[in-house]
Amino acid sequence: MDLDDLMPAKKPSGVVIGESLSTLSVAELEKRITDLNSEIERVRIELDKKRRHEAAAQALFKS
Repeated sequence: MDLDDLMPAKKPSGVVIGESLSTLSVAELEKRITDLNSEIERVRIELDKKRRHEAAAQALFKS
């Protein structure tokens, strides 16, 4: 038997999309919103970078 078999399973860190919210406290729900807003901003920044890169590539090939 492996030592990992004896240890309790770790709860996934961060937000799990679709997870039940009914067991979360008000503070946990507020933190979840903050975390999700931070992740949305991070994704938007990456999307903007990729769009700029794509536009630059298209401009290069139009020349």
